Amino acid sequence: MTPIFRWLTAACVALFLALSAGALSAQGDDLDYESWSQVVTRAEQSIDNSEASTEAFEELRSTIAGWRDDFLRAESTNATRIQTLQSQLSALGDPPPEGESEPDEIADRRAELNDELQRLQAPVRRAEEAYTQADGLIREIDEIIRSRQADALLELGPSPLNPALWREAIGSVMGAGHSLWSELKQNLGSGIKQIELRSNLPIILLLLALAALLVIRGPVWVNRLIDWLRKRTRRGSGVWGFLASLAGIVLPFLGLVALSAALQATGVMGVSGQRLLTMLAGWGGALLYIRWLADQTFNRNEDVATLPLPHARRLEARYYANFLAVLLVLRSVGQTVGDIFLFSEETQVVLDFPVLLLCALMLSRLGHILTQLTPDTATEGTLLEGSSFRLRLARLIGRVAIVLAIAGPIMSAIGYDAVGQAMVYPAVKTLAVLALVLVLQRFVNDLYELITGRSAQAADSLAPVLAGLVLLLLALPALALIWGARVADLTELWARFREGFTFGDTRISPMDFLTFILVFAIGYAFTRLLQGGLRSSILPKTKIDPGGQNAIVSGLGYLGVVLAALIAITAAGLDLSSLAIVAGALSVGIGFGLQNIVSNFVSGIILLIERPISEGDWIEVNGNHGIVKDISVRSTRIETFDRTDLIVPNTDFVAGTVTNYTRGNVIGRVVVNVGVAYGSDTRKVESILRRIVQQHEMVLLNPEPMITFEGFGASSLDFVIRAIIRDVGHKLDVISDFHHEIARRFAEEGIEIPFAQRDVWLRNPEALVGNREDATDKPADGKPAPGASSEQSATTEQMPAGRAGDDGDGHGHGDGDGGGR
Repeated sequence: MTPIFRWLTAACVALFLALSAGALSAQGDDLDYESWSQVVTRAEQSIDNSEASTEAFEELRSTIAGWRDDFLRAESTNATRIQTLQSQLSALGDPPPEGESEPDEIADRRAELNDELQRLQAPVRRAEEAYTQADGLIREIDEIIRSRQADALLELGPSPLNPALWREAIGSVMGAGHSLWSELKQNLGSGIKQIELRSNLPIILLLLALAALLVIRGPVWVNRLIDWLRKRTRRGSGVWGFLASLAGIVLPFLGLVALSAALQATGVMGVSGQRLLTMLAGWGGALLYIRWLADQTFNRNEDVATLPLPHARRLEARYYANFLAVLLVLRSVGQTVGDIFLFSEETQVVLDFPVLLLCALMLSRLGHILTQLTPDTATEGTLLEGSSFRLRLARLIGRVAIVLAIAGPIMSAIGYDAVGQAMVYPAVKTLAVLALVLVLQRFVNDLYELITGRSAQAADSLAPVLAGLVLLLLALPALALIWGARVADLTELWARFREGFTFGDTRISPMDFLTFILVFAIGYAFTRLLQGGLRSSILPKTKIDPGGQNAIVSGLGYLGVVLAALIAITAAGLDLSSLAIVAGALSVGIGFGLQNIVSNFVSGIILLIERPISEGDWIEVNGNHGIVKDISVRSTRIETFDRTDLIVPNTDFVAGTVTNYTRGNVIGRVVVNVGVAYGSDTRKVESILRRIVQQHEMVLLNPEPMITFEGFGASSLDFVIRAIIRDVGHKLDVISDFHHEIARRFAEEGIEIPFAQRDVWLRNPEALVGNREDATDKPADGKPAPGASSEQSATTEQMPAGRAGDDGDGHGHGDGDGGGR
């Protein structure tokens, strides 16, 4: 019942959202189109002039996007009432052809309904027109912004390798340092600042103590808490280790925040210094985060390593990652100082190039390490173990990183500094995001092991795989922003998703799909619940046989799925009438391609209704024996006596010949052939066989078993036992019991069970004697061998034991097919 409860809860939430959306859409008549006209005028003027800044265009675009969302909601204004009026008009029938009239009452009613329909559709049409206009303006603004971004990216600027620019850059850096020192010196000598410092001294000391406590003692407290949790739970070491490592960067970061606040509280740094102090915690947090990410990705412990690399390579990768963190923070410091002291473009390019070059070098080294990931290095317990696709993807990412690391500094050195930075720094951030995804997926696997007590790899569970897919999907927006996408681009994708798509006159939105899925899931769950109740509670108490019960349950399942689909389509408001023409055109081609499937489906329905076979029946079809295990709409599964599954199309049961051994009951007949030697008392044999059959517990005495003397065989007197047994499934056991008992009783009574015999007569035994003398008995000196002096002796040796004779004409005969020369 828990899944059903979850589905019902989700349905209630969806219904609430739908009602909320409907309440908002009811405000479509209250839209201020005059204000919208003013926004349109301002937007058109800005687009025509193209003189507004990019920030102004972004703000204008955001305003228009808000209006567009309002118009989209207004398109569903009075939707229920409009649908009702359309149904009323349909009930009145089609209007009469031109030149013909209809009753005045119907004509007046039709006109009244049409007027009301047009009145209700007016705001909807107005909203659709305004939505189209807003969407067009947004497209034009996006085109202008993208064009500006492309121009800025491909703009040729100064080369950082030009020595003429170095002197200015060095002077700017020294000037910034001198300005900061002057501010600090001036504030330290100011009496007002000294008084302020003394008044804030308790707060400053408290913040410094808190910072020291968090940085020094915080990790110790976290480790103690983790050890306590580990003692309380026998598993989950990976989860506790992850939490401990995460707390190991959170507490020092809070300590840096306290340290930054303490330094700002002194008031001696000046305006420029205060701006740098506000960035101190962020820079420290970046260093701590990248160091943590490198430790988690390239862990020293092979048991918890995320990437399958040798120990030396992991150590090298951690060094490169930590050095990259320092370089990124150094770049941020340079950009912040340049913004504060208004460095020129040439100075900023010269200062950024060494950092860019070192970042590219570290990036290339990390890419080289990724290219060395092979199945041989994929040790047990890592995420890439046994995943050739992930290994190939990691190697591909490594090669791309190397290419970008080489091309970025070259483009920057030429003068395309924006292109160079757009190659190197996004690549570094991409590696960081992907590493975070791998680390979080490993944490999900550890969490799965903590909850279930089984390893995710060993259990081969789908849940961790789905969690990894969700993490990757969540990382896609971050990757898009890293590589230059605007936030507006992501919001536009979301708006397009909410808008849905238009098919004919019908707009299908994600909410429609969600409603369809939820209603269908509820209907499907209710069907399964009803099937379970019938199968376990109601049907067993009736006199319906098991085959009929299974047919009822299966038929109810098919009916429930169809009804759930129809109700879901109706609840979602999907108008599929526009698909009728397309479905009619495709039905012809599909009919030829799927005629066998349709035939099997219809045959399956016939089998469920007529029930010539049922689950559990022993049948023979196409020369194959087996037990019916499952009857589906396309095929039937039969388990043979070799314990193999035989899948038979349903048309073979309807159009072919099927033998059902247990249809209606399990009573069956056994037939056993018995032969006795010539000379046996046939009546005695019949009496013995009858007693043997009647004494068996599986044999029914009504009808009475039959013992018949069938005839005179070639080697025996032939009898046949025919008996009806209670369960034909024990046929082989009964036959085996008969054989054992017959052998025992015949041995006691001295009745012989003969074996096959043949009498062989030779026409020309003298030829065999001659051949024997020539080929075998004649020694090397040509004398006949001893014991081969007479023709009769040779003939006697060639004849087997049994009857022999001559019919007087010198020709031999054999009985049956046993004669020969």
